[in-house]
This record gives sequence, structure tokens and C-alpha cells, in this order.
Amino acid sequence: MKDSPHRSPRTRRRLLTLGVLLSLAVGTGAQTPSGARQDDSPQEASVAAATGDLPAAANVASVPTAAHMLPPIESALDSGPALPAGFDVATFEAMAQQMVAGQRVPGMAMAIVQNGKVLSARGYGITDVSDAEPVDAHTVFRLASLSKGFAGTMAGLLVADGAMRWDSKLVDYMPDFQLSRPGAAEQITVADLLSHRVGLSRNTFDSDLEHYVSYRDLTRKLASAPLQCEPGTCYAYQNVAFSLVGDIMFAATGDFYGQQIQRRLLKPLGMNDASVGLEGIESSARWARPHVRGRGGWVSVMPKPTYYEVQPAAGVNASASDMSKWLLAQTGHRPDVIPAPLLATLHAPLVDTPYQTRTSAWRRARLESAGYGLGWRVYDYGGHRIAYHAGAVQGYRGMIAVVPELDLGIAVMWNGESTIPSGLLPTMLDRAFDIPSELTAWLSIDFDPSRMYAEKAGDSQAPGSSSGRASAAPQ
Repeated sequence: MKDSPHRSPRTRRRLLTLGVLLSLAVGTGAQTPSGARQDDSPQEASVAAATGDLPAAANVASVPTAAHMLPPIESALDSGPALPAGFDVATFEAMAQQMVAGQRVPGMAMAIVQNGKVLSARGYGITDVSDAEPVDAHTVFRLASLSKGFAGTMAGLLVADGAMRWDSKLVDYMPDFQLSRPGAAEQITVADLLSHRVGLSRNTFDSDLEHYVSYRDLTRKLASAPLQCEPGTCYAYQNVAFSLVGDIMFAATGDFYGQQIQRRLLKPLGMNDASVGLEGIESSARWARPHVRGRGGWVSVMPKPTYYEVQPAAGVNASASDMSKWLLAQTGHRPDVIPAPLLATLHAPLVDTPYQTRTSAWRRARLESAGYGLGWRVYDYGGHRIAYHAGAVQGYRGMIAVVPELDLGIAVMWNGESTIPSGLLPTMLDRAFDIPSELTAWLSIDFDPSRMYAEKAGDSQAPGSSSGRASAAPQ
């Protein structure tokens, strides 16, 4: 059956009912989850400044109700949804190339997949302004909070194995863990950690982490941190507390988090450039150095080790080639590694995050609602569900989106503290959903499509770019 983003209300209701029944029937491991700083300041704040108040306490049921759900994931029901003619990959690649020409950002990497095929996996610009080498498809970038999707997925694999449950209690694996309110620590579940429902204030102890206080010391300090709600009842973004899920995984398996990610996700998916941790990126054959602004322009620096201390929250490194394979898996094309029922669980919202609809121009214009699942943000983008995340640490930025309805995945990464490339992803989403808008509505560059092929005199690429483009065959 051919897919269309503009289904009739009756068709949407039928699919909604079927989606809820499928969630109840298959689940993941026969269950569904119970109801600068990383992310908002400056992690996602550098991509879109966070504002406003936090949502009121939410008590989300284990299976989202129709009132909280968009039309269910449809890619498993339909074969080969078509993208509108306006979704032109060559145009998006030319936009990326223009962003690095003149060093608006030093370097970028972008991956686009659809219907199980890699449409683009390319690098643009340079790895280091002090020692310029071209970014290619295998140049490694630091993913920052895009790593949270890996943590949620790894947890789901262990749930499917029966090693733990979404509703397993943190204290069952860390009996000495404490919070400031008696009995609160005993309430925290695996799903609470992955959906930021621990009860702490936003970004608790991130500033200490940035000042090189060790992760282990910070987990002990959580015993004195004030709570804003009972665990499981409200949302506040975390990095230190989020990473406790790695301790649970170690206690459940006897294997370190980074090693589990390598063995269960990176290697079987063929993410051969990817790694975990500071040593991982520095030992890469080719990697993009982080850049900050100096008086004379961009200055390359060494990667800060601080957020590598919290590997589940921010520890993964990957190239455009790697991200194309990650996107294929997150759109359901590697069920041998990530089962389809797990994807449906990871990408379902568990808690509302309404402030996210106000944090940038494209969010204000497009988002009708926002929530958080298990390592993924979940947005209603003009009536279409997307799983999304952004990330930022010193010198690196990135964004990722998965659109189950269109079997589409997009990832963009760059190695400079700039918001300029952040408009590229919503530009592609507008085209994918056939939403009328100016081509440069979310871009702070004057893009001239007529010049796209000006540099093609006998060469298939513009200077400073490197395709390493994967074939259009499923991977």
C-alpha cells in the first residue's frame, strides 16, 4: 500500500487502534516502560536556547493513550513510502557545502537514509583550521547527547534478553544509592533514568562535571541534591543521573557500558569508525577537531574529557558513514540487531516537555507538542511524529531525526560552536512533509540553487567535500 503523509481521519483512526494493539501485544521483552552543560544549557541551548518552565508532574501510563499519541509507526505496515519531489538530496548537500565554504563552520558531516537505502553519507569542509584535511564520510565527530539514543537502545536489548526490565529499580543494582528524600531512591526505575524522570532539578551537577569533578563523586553527591518532585512524576533533563543506567547495565551483566555498546551495536551494525570515549576519538584514523571562536576566527582545541565521564549521556563518536548505518537500524532495517518492537518502544513519548516547542524559530513554527521517550525526544512536527535529539559539547554540535512514517532518517554533525547548520534539518523535514516554506526559511545563509553545480568542471565534488557516498543498496 502506498504511503501518504495526508491520510484520511478514518485511516488514521484505524492505524492508531492497530498501533496500540501491537504495542500491547508485542512490546519489548513483553513489556512497555512505566509511566557549557549538556542539552538545555549549553548542550541543546547552543542549537536552540531553552526557555520557560518545566511541565507539571506527569503520570504517564505504560502504553500512551490516543490523546497523547500521533498516528502510530506505519513503516512496518506500508512498503516504500515516497518522498515529495521537493526533497532533493543534491540541494541539501549543496547547502552543507555552502556552510563550510568561507568557514561559517570548519567542517560538517551529513547522513540521509530512506526506505532502507543510503541517499547520502558525506563530509564537508576541514577537520582542523590549524592542520587542514578534508572531512570525508569516515571522519569521526563527537556525538554529545546524540549518544543518549544508544543508551536507550542498549538498555532495550538487555530488557529483551531478560537481563533487566524497564521497571527494574535502580537500588536493586546499586543498593547504596541515595537521594535527599527518604524512600525516593527506591522509586527510580530504568525507564525513569532514560526519560529524565528522576525528580532532580534540571542538569543537576553538570557544572561540577564541567569543572572536572569525577562522575563517581557526583553520583554520591546526588544524595544531597534537592528534589523537585517524586521520581517518575516529572521531567528534568539530566546527564549525571541519566548515566546511572550504565551502572545498572554493568551490575546486570558484569560488562562495562562502552564494551557492551561496541559488541551489541557498533560492530554488528558495521559502524567501523565509531567508538566510545576520549581515547576512542583520539585513536580514530581521521577525526574532526573541536573548534571555538577566537578573535581571529575559529580556533581548534583538544576535546574536553568531562562529558566523556558520562558515557551513556554523551560518550559515543561516529562518522557520517556510521550514522547512515545507525539511521538504517533506527528506521527498522536491521531487525537482526535492533528488533522492531524495541524501536516502537524507544520512540514513544513517556513524559511531556512543552518548553521544547518554544526554544527556536522552527520549533515555534512547527511543533505542536513535544515529549521524551527512552533516550529520544519525540516531536509532533506539523502533525507528524519524529524521534529527535540534539547535542553539544565544547566544539561540537549535532542533530538527528527519525521519521517512521516516511522511513526516513537524517543526521547532521559539525565541529564548531555555531548555530548556522541547525536550520538544515528542519529545512529537510519541511521538504519531506511537503510543508510549504521558503527554502532558506530556517537557514541564516543566502543559498542560490543556480550555483549548485558551478564547481563541477570535470569533478563530481566541490572543493573541501568528500562523498565516500554509500551505494543506494540496503545495508
